[in-house]
Amino acid sequence: MTNTAILAASGLLLFAYALERLGRRFRLPAVVLLIVTGLVARQVLDALGLHYHWVDPIVPILGTLGLILIVLEGALDLTVTRERLPLIARSAASSLLGFVATLAGFALMFRYLLGLATPASVLAAIPFAVISSAVAIPSAAGLAAQPREFVVYESSLSDILGVLVFYSWLTAAGSIDTFALDLIGGGAVSLAVAAAAAVVLYYFVTQIVGHVRFLPLLAGLVFLYAIGKELHLSPLIVVLVCGLLINNPHLVHWHAGLRALHNDDYERTLAEFKGLVAELTFATKSLFFLLLGYWTDVRTMLSVRAWLIAVAGIALILASRWLILRALRQPSTAALVWIAPRGLITVLLFLSAHDTGQIDAFPFGAVMLIVLATAAMTALAHRGAAHAATPPGVEAPVTAAVDAAPPGTAGRS
Repeated sequence: MTNTAILAASGLLLFAYALERLGRRFRLPAVVLLIVTGLVARQVLDALGLHYHWVDPIVPILGTLGLILIVLEGALDLTVTRERLPLIARSAASSLLGFVATLAGFALMFRYLLGLATPASVLAAIPFAVISSAVAIPSAAGLAAQPREFVVYESSLSDILGVLVFYSWLTAAGSIDTFALDLIGGGAVSLAVAAAAAVVLYYFVTQIVGHVRFLPLLAGLVFLYAIGKELHLSPLIVVLVCGLLINNPHLVHWHAGLRALHNDDYERTLAEFKGLVAELTFATKSLFFLLLGYWTDVRTMLSVRAWLIAVAGIALILASRWLILRALRQPSTAALVWIAPRGLITVLLFLSAHDTGQIDAFPFGAVMLIVLATAAMTALAHRGAAHAATPPGVEAPVTAAVDAAPPGTAGRS
């Protein structure tokens, strides 16, 4: 049994890496390839009479760890300067407006199409209003620097906003006053905890020595995330702020004591930390999407109601995103309109909503259809970017997206 588990884990990781390389070669999202592989594997193994029930509890755990690592990896790639403040403001505005617009649209659809009560409709709609950074950030790797940074900020902020709103609404039990109080108070507390945790983490990064250096830091972040989750805060804020501060130590150099901590080895230590985070992110995310595909019952994706919800939902996502990007006068709209995937965070929040018993009648197949379709559509972003950057009558080179990818991002899946 032990050897079988080792063979399975190592084999899955090797297979996931092969799919990632294949997806990059043919401009196919690795997330879609991983999920489809899991779906096919489920059918084959079921036909052979093999059922692995241990997958059920592992999928949410892997998803949570993957989400933490993905947001951290994205934050470690961002540089915060005064010149970037307009970009950050546009990203935040796009994230907020997109979240509100799609939340309202999905809630109305679930209220009148599925007949759910208003509180349950809003609860079910929140996961679909969140742009998944797990899919969006890798999908933007081949874009130019400005739109790529826009996607990283927007999707990370969307994840944080979605988690904060979801758990505030969950604990409010339909009360608007309780929801508003919990949302504002939880956000303020989350920011305060994030600032303190970021300073502490920066101190340890500058003072770290020995062979075991980074895993305790990651364990501390996961520990803080779990505590924040129990307190119904938004622990992803802690992860995002910690990553931003570590990659932008100049943000705390106004304090003489913190500025004195910076040393000549900091850049090398930071590069090693980024490398470890990237490797762990790939492994965790790949296993999650493979097992998610296996865990999904294909029959739930074949119902007419699931397809109606998926088609209407995808149309709503694309239409609202195009209007918001145009209103914000965001450059590269032709490419960015396709980068609005639903993925890991959507699945995790929907499973939490389903556990409440308020949306038992909701067809889970619609979730997977929207996740697969919106993830697949991110492949069109590079086509839009190529058309926007290529003069009429000139054929865009096939390698444009790969060549535009900054160092360290080309290997993401």
